[in-house]
Amino acid sequence: MKFSELKDQTQAELAGKSRDLRQQLFKLQLQRAASQLENTAQVRNLRRDIARVETRMSELRKPNA
Repeated sequence: MKFSELKDQTQAELAGKSRDLRQQLFKLQLQRAASQLENTAQVRNLRRDIARVETRMSELRKPNA
């Protein structure tokens, strides 16, 4: 996911996307703990996607100065 894809989404859409990404991360972490995860880079990429969404959400909350 690119940051430019998040530019035109609303706060509610971003909150939903964040919730979905966190659920996916939880599932991947369970798979990793059970040694069933083949591509461990997925966890890293998912964490970065969550950070992008959270960054965009904080930009929307910030008052324009």
